[in-house]
Amino acid sequence: MKVEQIYTGCLAEAAYYIESKGEAVVIDPLRDIEGYLERAKADNAKIKYIFLTHFHADFLSGQQDLAKATGGTIVVGPTEAPIGYDVHIGTDDEIFEVGDVKLKLLHTPGHTTESISLLLFDENGKETALFSGDALFIGDVGRPDLAQKVVADLTEDKLARMLYHSLRNKIMPLPDDIIVYPNHGAGSPCGKNMSSETSDTLGNQKKTNYALRPDQTEDEFVAELLDGLKEPPGYFPSMVIGNIKGVESIYDVRKKENNPLSPNAFEAAMDQDNLVVLDVRPASEFSEGFIPGALNIDLDGSFAIWTGTILRDIKTKVLLVTPKGREEEAMIRLSRVGFDGVLGFLEGGFAAWKAAGKQVDNIKNITPAELARKGDVNILDVRRESEFFSEHIVDSINAPLDNWWDSMAKVDPSKEYYVVCRTGNRSIIYCSILKSKGFDRLINVTGGIEEIKKEGKLKVTDYVCPSTML
Repeated sequence: MKVEQIYTGCLAEAAYYIESKGEAVVIDPLRDIEGYLERAKADNAKIKYIFLTHFHADFLSGQQDLAKATGGTIVVGPTEAPIGYDVHIGTDDEIFEVGDVKLKLLHTPGHTTESISLLLFDENGKETALFSGDALFIGDVGRPDLAQKVVADLTEDKLARMLYHSLRNKIMPLPDDIIVYPNHGAGSPCGKNMSSETSDTLGNQKKTNYALRPDQTEDEFVAELLDGLKEPPGYFPSMVIGNIKGVESIYDVRKKENNPLSPNAFEAAMDQDNLVVLDVRPASEFSEGFIPGALNIDLDGSFAIWTGTILRDIKTKVLLVTPKGREEEAMIRLSRVGFDGVLGFLEGGFAAWKAAGKQVDNIKNITPAELARKGDVNILDVRRESEFFSEHIVDSINAPLDNWWDSMAKVDPSKEYYVVCRTGNRSIIYCSILKSKGFDRLINVTGGIEEIKKEGKLKVTDYVCPSTML
């Protein structure tokens, strides 16, 4: 038996490949399926089943293309959703044989109603692993407020109570030594307190995960789970609908998007409604020079998550500026979160634009040491509210990037602001967004809070709860 976790940092997502005696399954595949096909070919194995632990809210799954390529059966949990492609709707406790091993479907609703976990039995019939989807993470559990964005009467309270019983009736009674393999790790918006670890024993999770506390009542669980939940990214409902109804083949999407454009053609294509020029170079390169109006999201960061969070509408048309040779990679990552409207990319990258004598913009940078010498200035902290509350520069203003359309109301275009985040990447994203909206007095602080603390010349304080909030 072979069990392989295939982790994609861009989405903080884990898919799984299991093989035994020439038969294989894939659990929660991404839309780009080549890696799964290559693994099966190397093992001389046939992919028999393709499992979706739930209709994912944060990415489009590759089950349709994978089933077409392999003849494998797509399996989903108990649902009455109008699925737009052929599936086997699994039932609770149903057994699926794969070579000499077995997978048992456990219906574990709560994150969504059709959510399942898969219990793996090895060749000797021993329970060895649980593929828990978004029911159980390492250090956390799935947030229960996403399904209501698609079905209004599925309140977060109802789903949280479903999850409480799923955990206690289906997962916690399992042996302590089984390995838990979740669908996500730290950085995913599908939970609020995920560990950077991507697997653990169930026994250790029972000791350390707040949601598995044995003496926790249902009401206590619901209160703790719902506390601190923020509005999910705006692209999430589109992912759920796409995973239910089906999406265009990624191969057809690639044919349309593989469109190199000269600087003149690129400039002409920019004159369209609902279009974004997305520059995916590192923040340091982008700030030195970019196409006016372009937004910067570094391809080497949590690119897919931030793109979906910031652009929100997957129907947005996109023109790409990328480092040389990374055009296809950028398009693949965009397709994972449903952005299939890439009109093309700038052939030769930003260097070609500059060589053609086209107009160039930039963002000013300043070091923490230089900022400390400035005295009394306006400091804009674009980290999440929870990060800001943990620690921040005294008298700074919190304007979170993850809801920039609201937080930009805190920015006066007539004033100068010094923009900080944790390391200097999110601050450049924020500056690029507001630049595109006509805000010209934003200066990026390189290195962010991490470098500011090392410098030690600006006062950073822990958050103190105001008396009105006690």
